[in-house]
Amino acid sequence: MQCWRAAVGEYPQLCHYDLMHKFLTTLMALLWLSACATPPPQPDAEVSSTTEEAVVEPDPAPEPEPAPPPQRAFPEDSFYQLLVAEFALRRQDYDTALTNYMEQAPQLRDRGVSAHTSRLAQYLKKDDAAIEASTLWVEVEPDNLEARLSLANLLARQGRGQEALPHMAVIVRAGGVANFTALANGFSQLDPTAQGELLADVDALHREYPANSQLLICKALMLESMGQTRAALDALQLVFKHNPDQLQAIVLEAKLQQDLGQVEGVYQRIEDILREQPGNSRLRMQYARLLTRTDIAAARRQFQMLLDDSPNDPEILFSLALIQREMGDLAVARDKLEKLVGIGERKDEAHYYLGRIAEQEQRWEDALMHYMQVKPGRDFVNAARRLSNILLLAGRRQEHARYFEQLRQRIPSLKLQLYAVEVESLNRQQLQNETVAVLDKALVDFPADTSLQYMRAMAYEKLGDIGAMERDLRDILTREPDNATVLNALGYTLANRTERYQEAEQLILQALELDPNEPAILDSYGWVRFHLGDYQTALDYLRRAYQAFPDPEVAAHLGEVLWVMGEQADALAIWQSALQKDPDSEVVLETMNRLGAEATEP
Repeated sequence: MQCWRAAVGEYPQLCHYDLMHKFLTTLMALLWLSACATPPPQPDAEVSSTTEEAVVEPDPAPEPEPAPPPQRAFPEDSFYQLLVAEFALRRQDYDTALTNYMEQAPQLRDRGVSAHTSRLAQYLKKDDAAIEASTLWVEVEPDNLEARLSLANLLARQGRGQEALPHMAVIVRAGGVANFTALANGFSQLDPTAQGELLADVDALHREYPANSQLLICKALMLESMGQTRAALDALQLVFKHNPDQLQAIVLEAKLQQDLGQVEGVYQRIEDILREQPGNSRLRMQYARLLTRTDIAAARRQFQMLLDDSPNDPEILFSLALIQREMGDLAVARDKLEKLVGIGERKDEAHYYLGRIAEQEQRWEDALMHYMQVKPGRDFVNAARRLSNILLLAGRRQEHARYFEQLRQRIPSLKLQLYAVEVESLNRQQLQNETVAVLDKALVDFPADTSLQYMRAMAYEKLGDIGAMERDLRDILTREPDNATVLNALGYTLANRTERYQEAEQLILQALELDPNEPAILDSYGWVRFHLGDYQTALDYLRRAYQAFPDPEVAAHLGEVLWVMGEQADALAIWQSALQKDPDSEVVLETMNRLGAEATEP
């Protein structure tokens, strides 16, 4: 450190912020780029993720430059750490830079450093770090609207609307623009009390600013999440009272009217605007998406108009390809998807749907080729699942096993999920010995994973190895004694496959106490009471189970109890209803055959 100081000793103000500010000019430029990458929302910004994309209005005039930072001495160690961060940025070692800034920002409590730290964390999409840094920035500079806006948007993105709203209120009271619609993110996951409180807070702010469109649209989105569609539409009418051409509200209104099953005039406002503004591609895109819910042919026409104007737009190409596929125009859909692959856009999605088209056309090798090119992401697991089914149906079991083994080695982060997909496919083909072998390997890698051990227990049950099944389930219960699913599975199997009815009943009663309204447990309890000769209790519980979940197995049990009680007509009605939904139901057909009910007329 001494040598470094000698090299720059001619600068007497080295540890003052004015020199720091000059030294970090390049850093500021980079971080301002990050701010540009995620600009503050402007009036009528996009609708939150709970609804269709909306139209963004033009940006307002730029704000005046902020005042220059005050001069203030920095501790020498802090200055050195900030230099390390700067050079880390130059090397594109962003994690090191952010780590240093996160350490120094709370120590220095300097508005410039706090701002840089917040912007860098946002640029790197490190939301938790960005929230921490932005919270400090607001503490250090409470009147800075950018700081408030950054923190509000980050909190809203994580569904923390009750924490975000006070910052948005400060922004709007200071004459700024807040993205209130972002408060709808995660609103549906809140408990009813929290939903009511947040909606009441939005209402209170709306009374303060009755003409604020974003507040009203936010209210409409929240009401929609609560299932109050008509009340949401009423809120939008207040928007139109102040701003009849508010595009975001117009799109949301059409969606809500669709949800209510309305037909007449649903798209009238949108169509009127598009006649006046035929080049409004953002609105036309939303219109096309809305049409996919009610009129696929009309949606295709709108997407084609968009494609005519932007022939290489990947979003339009992809949307139109999916519509063409749904309408049965597989060749046209394939051409558009292949174009996406050719221009290097949305390649994984394109390969996935090219695989689906190849399956429809029974071009199995082409389907396999496309599925193998889907990289980890949204469609990766589904691609692996479909590829797995093709290989197993073709009897290519060794290739199937090798494929999954190689995938797990190549993508260890998805190892557990890939085991589950492989087991699911083997189960579907009733390859229980192979299923157990795969699960044995999986449990070596994940010895305490309950889901894998439970799957192996079910595979043992299908093989008739009740002892092995019981060992696995009881092992789970030593770790999770209150696992209602496992208690029920063990109790039901003992009742169904052995004569240990008293023991089975105790297990099922434990499960019933933990989850008293679960149809599977109600069915199990009814079934064990039937085996114990208590037909009336059995009937009561099986009726409750069937009413909640009219599954073929529940229907088989309920029908058998009715049959034994002399209610053959009712039993046949239950079985016939189940067979209408699933004509090949083994459990229903086996029950009817065993009871000699096949040829009996209701």
